[in-house]
Amino acid sequence: MRYSDEIIEEVRSRNDIVDIVGQYVSLKRTGANYVGLCPFHNEKSPSFSVSPSKQMFYCFGCRVGGNVFSFLMKYDNLTFTEAVKELADRAGVKLPEEDESPEARRIRDKKALLFEINKEAAKYYVYQLKTPAGAKGLSYFRERKLSDETMQRFGLGYSNVTSDDLVKYLRNKGYSDAQIIEAGLASHDEKYGTHDKFWNRVMFPILDANSKVIGFGGRVMGDGKPKYLNSPETPIFDKSRNLFGLNYAKNARKGYIIICEGYMDVIAMHQAGFNMAVASLGTAFTPQQANLLKRYTDLVILSYDSDGAGTSAALRGIQILKDAGLKGKVLNLKPYKDPDEFIKNEGKEAFEERIKKAENPFFFELSVKEKEYDMSDPAAKTDFHRFIAEKLCEFKEAVERENYIEAVAQRYMIGADDLHKLVAGIAAGGGIVKKQVKPKSGIHSRQVKENPARKPQRVLITWLADEPELFGSVSKWIDPEDFSDDLYKKIAGEMWSGLKENTFDPAKVLDHFTGEEEQREVAELFNTNLVQIDTKEEREKAIHDIIYDVKKAGYEKKLNDMPGDDPGRWDYTLQGKRKLEELSKAKIILDK
Repeated sequence: MRYSDEIIEEVRSRNDIVDIVGQYVSLKRTGANYVGLCPFHNEKSPSFSVSPSKQMFYCFGCRVGGNVFSFLMKYDNLTFTEAVKELADRAGVKLPEEDESPEARRIRDKKALLFEINKEAAKYYVYQLKTPAGAKGLSYFRERKLSDETMQRFGLGYSNVTSDDLVKYLRNKGYSDAQIIEAGLASHDEKYGTHDKFWNRVMFPILDANSKVIGFGGRVMGDGKPKYLNSPETPIFDKSRNLFGLNYAKNARKGYIIICEGYMDVIAMHQAGFNMAVASLGTAFTPQQANLLKRYTDLVILSYDSDGAGTSAALRGIQILKDAGLKGKVLNLKPYKDPDEFIKNEGKEAFEERIKKAENPFFFELSVKEKEYDMSDPAAKTDFHRFIAEKLCEFKEAVERENYIEAVAQRYMIGADDLHKLVAGIAAGGGIVKKQVKPKSGIHSRQVKENPARKPQRVLITWLADEPELFGSVSKWIDPEDFSDDLYKKIAGEMWSGLKENTFDPAKVLDHFTGEEEQREVAELFNTNLVQIDTKEEREKAIHDIIYDVKKAGYEKKLNDMPGDDPGRWDYTLQGKRKLEELSKAKIILDK
């Protein structure tokens, strides 16, 4: 059967390709990638590479490549559907039996429409931030020390003071008032008619785990109320079941995810390199959000404000994580209030140290509770020790309980034997991967002499996949139509669209190609060997030469395809030569 893109992406994202391939191939870390002997052909020197960042594999020997689905299809001779089912089973993802009833189709169509409307609204808010009317919004983000790259990555925007700008824009796009209201972007009353939900606010688009815009958060400029406003519940937006920043954090693969209170905390942490941060959506942390996190990690670090409210939120979060079967830790941010403030004052390295020293949730609870007791009073101190013993009785496993008893005795200077007796007394009172088959040898792919024009196109795509921050410099001169190879042009189209929306994922692109030969070519596109270039000047010259070669090949291909008597051929020839001449004299400036 056909599974939705959302289900396929969830299955893929929950199966780390290094873990899956590592069950079949002995891998060794080399730089940013893992290498090993290719399971698809006989070799003595490893040419098989697995990229954690791209979630792809590629063999430079036999030129076989793909994502986690492709690997299982090739290794175990499975169909795509069989590979999806196999990996879903490994990750504990329940695959739906797709309902094809008229009502089910109606609901799917409605959700698709709401996704479209929210995406258009996000683009409009981004545009408004760059206009004179959005100057105060841009100034706010600048004051918060956000870079242009970070603002673009998170799609930050601005809603105008005029209260019906967005409504007018969406009407012109063909959407009805009822649809705009159902998307959570407008309200209607007798006095003002249909008007924007958000106005005079900096805007934070909220994306689901598949990078689809499902809602917005807005912070008012000035003293208006409420200070923060989120989209209302809609058929695609449920605050209790989504997390801000999860679309990026799910791929961080750091072994943990950090949850904090606000959007700006998440954005500041990502800008500082901590791309595993998420935040709840204007509500307290929920069991549904804990279950969502469980899809991507076993460990959650709570990074709430260090005030009383933050401490209470951390205590509630600890219990929610425990109930969901997740391990939890608590980040100590003192003397600062939140992660944003900490990082701005102490820097990235100091924050990393705090993460390493994140406190065990059991001891965090004890440290909070200790403040309620006068430890200079023997009676109060005894009551606190009794509370500790009651908490120790909650550990059902004897070994775990013994380990905590030993640690507590050392930390609070209680005799271990005395603590054992106290715990025993309270307890007495009721206080208490399947076997793998070695694959057959593969066959070397037949080497075909390559058209020289294809290599610079392939190099450009690989380079952008490795360093997406170069997209701004490249896209000034190149667009997908400049690629002369049809497959490369198609991939470039998805790449350009994804990089503009900050949603590009090489492994996800592969899901659109089911043929083995196509998958091999696409994987090769993202795994071209790049020569190491050390100096900024050499990098700028190299990227300039590649852009020129791609532009020239695209121009010549289109010119050759035009009939000799085409009336537009002469104009195209002159314009193309002029653009190439302009490019040849241009200097490509890179930020790094």
